[in-house]
Amino acid sequence: MRLTEFWRRMDEKFGALYARSYAADQAIAELGSRTVDQALADGEDAKRVWRAVCDATAAPASER
Repeated sequence: MRLTEFWRRMDEKFGALYARSYAADQAIAELGSRTVDQALADGEDAKRVWRAVCDATAAPASER
């Protein structure tokens, strides 16, 4: 997954403003208690980060 696709999905899920806030502030256990921004900056695969976001928010299968 490209980062542009990742951010498109984040914007669809949370709204453009809250997506950036969520990415910066919410630590996700599945990402080693890192935020989305930290995980991506560390080189984590965007698809893995997206799946972690979906798991953390109990997203339906249609969003995954």
